[in-house]
Amino acid sequence: MPVTELSLKTARKLHLAAQNLLRSPPRKAQYDDVAAAIRHMSLLQIDTIHVVARSPYLVLFSRLGAFSPEWLEMTLAEGKLFEYWAHEACFIPTEDYKLLRHRMLTPASLGWKYNADWMQQHQQDIQQLILHIEQQGPVRSADFASAAAHKPGWWSWKPHKRHLENLFTAGEVMVTERRNFQRVYDLRRRVMPDWDDDLHMLSEPEAVQQMLRNSMQSLGIFRAEWLADYYRLKRAPVKPLLAQALERGEVVAVNVEKLGAMYLHHRLLPLLEQPLRATASALLSPFDPVVWDRRRALELFNFDYRIECYTPEAKRKFGYFVLPILHRGGLKGRLDAKMQRKEQILQIKGLWLEAGVTVSATLVRDLTRTLNDFARWQGANQIVVDHAPADLSACWGRGWRCE
Repeated sequence: MPVTELSLKTARKLHLAAQNLLRSPPRKAQYDDVAAAIRHMSLLQIDTIHVVARSPYLVLFSRLGAFSPEWLEMTLAEGKLFEYWAHEACFIPTEDYKLLRHRMLTPASLGWKYNADWMQQHQQDIQQLILHIEQQGPVRSADFASAAAHKPGWWSWKPHKRHLENLFTAGEVMVTERRNFQRVYDLRRRVMPDWDDDLHMLSEPEAVQQMLRNSMQSLGIFRAEWLADYYRLKRAPVKPLLAQALERGEVVAVNVEKLGAMYLHHRLLPLLEQPLRATASALLSPFDPVVWDRRRALELFNFDYRIECYTPEAKRKFGYFVLPILHRGGLKGRLDAKMQRKEQILQIKGLWLEAGVTVSATLVRDLTRTLNDFARWQGANQIVVDHAPADLSACWGRGWRCE
């Protein structure tokens, strides 16, 4: 079959369509939309930084609009999701448990996420912890006191937290709910009583193939080298699987302006039968699937992005937790924001537009609405802008009341 020629703008829109970011939400969000959105992305990465909304909530807000953050915890508690290491720590649809189970049975392959020496050295304490959960019910690491000599720090975890994290990676305990975003752990056999490895588990090659197929669908349009990163796969058989997918019609070969040969998932083919219009504007999390692969974001959107929260303040170029700005099919800028919760103020520390982006009436209108919606959703009644391009500052002044 002849190779379809696509413009770069069309390729971007197709990727955003696959991620449910092409058009604004068609209606007010409903509870079941949370599980559906995660299923559409395949994965929802977890991060706990909350200078604005925590990343999982922000990713969902970008796609659903205003929703109740409690819905995510409820969806987890109902067993529609589970937590495990996928791209990184992620919420994953429970029907895909079979795709990750082989990792739990070989936890040492996950590197720093599992410490076999620790597990060996603390066998007795870990068995007592398992017995405690069995007899007393689910636990948080906060339920256990630190030793007197314990020094707090990012990676200086107290022993029980280390026990639980290692048991989690080994699949012996699972996160059954979150309380104030803290993990609550219970024994796997109680969380998934009907699971049987002999009956339900896929072999690693079968699971890897399905993860790659999920990645194809969630990316929508892609280069071969982009696929493995979605689930952080190593030595994945990308080329033979793509050959099979081409033969079966699951994907088609396309040629994209400036990017060359790429693949398009068959579910997006109907979109090529009509002009593609991008209407969505949104603030994206640094851990959104659209930008979590920094190389892909640069190649597809010409968006050179780094998260700087782990960079010393003096070396930051933009700010601590900088959010990419999606505007009608492109990544047009970024902003560094902080939610002053007590004062109910959304502080925009800085806003920058990408080179070549002009301040049009449409951009001003969409960005104003996006910031208003974002602020209201977080409970702010005022937005204060410390730094923005002169053309935007002229429209906004230093700040405004949320309408």
